Amino acid sequence: MHGEYKVPGGKLVVVDLEVRDDVIRDFRLAGDFFLEPDTALDDINAAVEGMPVEADASTIAAAVRGALPDGAQLLGFSPEAVGTAVRRALVTAPGWRDFDWEIVHEKAVSPRMNLALDEVLTGRVGEGRRKPTLRIWEWDESAVVIGSFQSYRNEVDPEGAARHGFDVVRRISGGGAMLMGSGQIITYSLYVPASLVQGMTFADSYAFLDDWVLQALRSLGIDATYQPLNDIASPTGKIGGAAQKRLANGGVLHHATLSYDIDGQMMTEVLRIGREKLSDKGTTSAAKRVDPLRSQTGLPRAEIIERFKDTFRSLTGAEDGSITADEYADAEALVESKFATDAWLHRVP
Repeated sequence: MHGEYKVPGGKLVVVDLEVRDDVIRDFRLAGDFFLEPDTALDDINAAVEGMPVEADASTIAAAVRGALPDGAQLLGFSPEAVGTAVRRALVTAPGWRDFDWEIVHEKAVSPRMNLALDEVLTGRVGEGRRKPTLRIWEWDESAVVIGSFQSYRNEVDPEGAARHGFDVVRRISGGGAMLMGSGQIITYSLYVPASLVQGMTFADSYAFLDDWVLQALRSLGIDATYQPLNDIASPTGKIGGAAQKRLANGGVLHHATLSYDIDGQMMTEVLRIGREKLSDKGTTSAAKRVDPLRSQTGLPRAEIIERFKDTFRSLTGAEDGSITADEYADAEALVESKFATDAWLHRVP
C-alpha cells in the first residue's frame, strides 16, 4: 500500500507498507523533508512497524514522537504528517490529480443564490453527477453571511446593516460571519468527494484544501500561512477564513473568503464583534485584525483571481467549466424554499 500527504506549507511525506494479520508490516517512510539525525528515519520506521491497522493518525503520531531520539529535528513535516500519510495509505486515498477538475467563474448572482449553488453543487459532486469543482463567487448585492450555528442577534447589528446596504443571509457551513461588500472580498468554493480528504482529521483537511491558495498568495509576494483552525494569514494580519460542510452523500463543501479591500470601521458597525472574539487574535481592533489583499499586492481584484485560477490549474490540471441550467434551477428552488426564508435565517435567533 502506498500513501502520500503534502504538508501544507511543507514537504511531501510518502509511506509504503503491507498489511498482514491486521497489522502494519514492511513500513518505509520517504519524502523530500529534512530529518536529523539520519538514524531517526529508522526509529520512525520501527515505531510504525507492527501497529494495528485500526490505529488512527493521532495514535500513530504519538508512537512516532515517542520513538524519536532526543534533539531530533523534523523540518517540513511532523509526526502528525506521518500519521496522516499512513491513514491515507490504508484507505487508498486519492490525490488532487486523480480527479478531473473544473473551474467555474460565472455571472454575478445574489448572495442567497451563491449559498444555494454551494449546496446544490456539493450534492452533485457527492452523487457523482459533477466533476470536483473550484467555483469563484461573484455577487450583485452586498450581504452579511453568517455561519450555520451563529446567533443572528448576537452577530449582526440590523440597523448598521441596513444603513450600509447589507442584507443578512445564513450559509450551511459553520464558522464566523463574513462581510460581502461589492468588490471588497474574494470568495471561492471547492466541491470535492470525501475520498480526497480520507484519512485526515477534520482540522488537517482545512489546511490541505487551502494549500493551493497559499501557493498562489506566495506567488504574489505575500508570506501567507495557515493558522488553525481556519484562518489564512500573513505577518501583517489575517487575510481570510475557511469553512466546511460535509453532506451525507459524500460531497464536501470547503469555501473561503479573503479580504481584498475592507472598511474596518464599517465592519464594526455592521457586525457585533465582541472583545472575546478578538482576545485570542492578539488585537483589540477589528480594523487592525484584517489585512486586505489590495494593500499587500497593489493589484486589481480581477488580477488576483486570475492568479488563483492559474495556480489551481497548474496543480490539478483543471479545465474551465460551467454551471448547467438545471443546476441553476435547483439552486433557485432552494433559495425560495430555504435561503430566503425567515425560518432558515433565524434558526438560531
